[in-house]
Amino acid sequence: MNNFPNTAKLRVALFITCLGDQFFPQVGECVVKVLRRLGVDVTFNLAQTCCGQPAFNTGYRQEAREVADTVLDLFDDADYVVAPSGSCTSMMRVFYPELFQGDSEKLAKVERLRTRLFEFSEFLVKILRVEDLGASFPHRVAYHDSCHLLRELHVQEEPRRLLRAVRSIELVELADNQTCCGFGGTFSVKFPEVSVAMGEDKLRAVAAAGAEYLVANDSGCLMHLAGLIHRKGLPLGTLHLAEVLASQK
Repeated sequence: MNNFPNTAKLRVALFITCLGDQFFPQVGECVVKVLRRLGVDVTFNLAQTCCGQPAFNTGYRQEAREVADTVLDLFDDADYVVAPSGSCTSMMRVFYPELFQGDSEKLAKVERLRTRLFEFSEFLVKILRVEDLGASFPHRVAYHDSCHLLRELHVQEEPRRLLRAVRSIELVELADNQTCCGFGGTFSVKFPEVSVAMGEDKLRAVAAAGAEYLVANDSGCLMHLAGLIHRKGLPLGTLHLAEVLASQK
């Protein structure tokens, strides 16, 4: 086992995300498992709800503010807030300042939150400064860069560094790896034909790479692609990065 950093007194709050809460609870469980393996004290505030992104992206700014307002005071007792999603992290860290523009009191709360808020992989690499978690996953894996994680948070290398440190894994790169999978939240609902076509392009790239599993840091992308994989009967699994990092022999 690695000599992990001294994190015994570090208190981290988990922001689980809507999709995690409703469809992918195992992702949150794996995040907690990994962080506790590192000696981190993980908390979970049951009062948390949506970050407000669906309403924000659809143009319902007032409704988004009402939802987001509930988030601002939930994690004051934590040193850091960690989310297994580039999308939700981006909403809170990048777009909350825009959402609460002109409200100095709320902006002060936003600033307190956003400086302590990190996506799971960047928290491990940038804050805890750990890459090798002792995980083992003997499969050929391709990593998908989700849009918000890549374009808003500029997190690209951190997930790859974590995956390369996994025992027995074979990490392969996708052609056009920065191309969107087509999910885009409400985009997939408004433009299903375009969304499906984009997802099919992504899956062709995965097939060309010969991957057994497609790994991503956003459950929305994985849900969208897993649906296409199921309908096409493809021999391809999908996993969140946290699930891979939590796996051990």
